[in-house]
Formats: sequence, C-alpha cells, structure tokens
Amino acid sequence: MAESAVGRGKLIKLVTRLVLEELAKGPKIPLGVSNRHIHLNRGDMDALFGEGSELTRRNDLGQPGQYAAEETVSVKGPKGRLDKVRVLGPLRPDTQLEISLSDGFLLGVRPPVRESGKLDGTPGVEIIGPKGSVKKEGCVIAALRHIHMSDREAAFYGFSDKEIVDVEAGSPERSAVFRGVLLRVSDKYALEMHIDTDEANAVGAKNGDFVRIVGREKS
Repeated sequence: MAESAVGRGKLIKLVTRLVLEELAKGPKIPLGVSNRHIHLNRGDMDALFGEGSELTRRNDLGQPGQYAAEETVSVKGPKGRLDKVRVLGPLRPDTQLEISLSDGFLLGVRPPVRESGKLDGTPGVEIIGPKGSVKKEGCVIAALRHIHMSDREAAFYGFSDKEIVDVEAGSPERSAVFRGVLLRVSDKYALEMHIDTDEANAVGAKNGDFVRIVGREKS
C-alpha cells in the first residue's frame, strides 16, 4: 500500500510538472497569412464603386465580424501597379492599404512597418475602382506582425495588451523565431497570429499552421 501511494505521488508530480511546462509555453496559436488587401472608408467606397454602394461578403475571416469582399481594386504607385487587390470589410473610418515590402518595390513606394491604423507620414497611391479612382496620401503600410488574443486567454496565460513577444513559426526545414510580435488583446478578438506573405515565405509557413510564443520582451 505504501509503495502504491508513493507511486501515485510520483505520477501526480510528473503530470503536474508536464502540465505546468505546457502552460508555460502558452497557447497554440493559429496562423493567418495576410496577402495584400485594402480597407476603405465610406467616401472612397462611393468614389470607387458608386454612391451608396455596399460590399458583398465573399468569406468570413478569422476575426469576428471581419470578412473578405467580392470587390477588388487596382492600386498604382510611381513605378508599377497591382491589380485585384481584395477589399476587406466592414468599412472603416480610414482607408488603409496593407502590402508586403516586396509589393512596395513593385509599386515604387516604401511602406513603413506599422500597427494597423498608424498612418501618419505613410506613402500614398492611386486607388482605381470600376466607377472611379482616388489619389490617396498617407494610406500604405506593411502591417506589423501581431497576435489577436481575447482578454480571457490573455488573463489565463498572463499576457497583456501591447506586450511584445517572440514567436516560433514555420516549417521544420525553415522555422525561425519572429521577434517584436505585438499582442493585441480585446474581448472582440479570436486567437490568431497575422504575418504577411514575405514573412510566411521566408519560413515556409502557411495558413492554418500553429505557432507558439517562446519569449517575452523584458520591460
């Protein structure tokens, strides 16, 4: 009986240690690879697609209420043009074009790596739709890699909004650690990490992969 009790005690300690080690790694996070896309405000939607036009939902995205629309636009920079740039809905207060650094070379613009919505001092492009075009200044960024996380998940794992973390991602042959990943915490978010196509191609990552936080920036 005593030996049995000792064995159970060791087993409980082992299971507890393994569970704590697993929790310390943080959650397995679904990966979303963002191709070039654009968010439009109401005025630019009217100019590009007609007065009072509405977006047509094509498919839902990973974040609640967000979707890819059937509508696409062309964007023209000083050196080149990108066609069939997907519009994402719903409409936003500010028009924002999100591209990779490689796309920037094709257009002839240098998009800064920014958090969504931080548009001050960013380049502009001409946006061309089926009903018209707009020349838009201060609208182009390369999105800062980031993780959406619910406040409940953040509390459980001990994370906080705007925290900076390190994340391991990619295929076994080309995996890497992404540093400087922004955590965005809200009760409106679903757990998901976003990187762009340049970053995904560099490490052999794809939509639906899972990544994990492996480090936290010291304050």
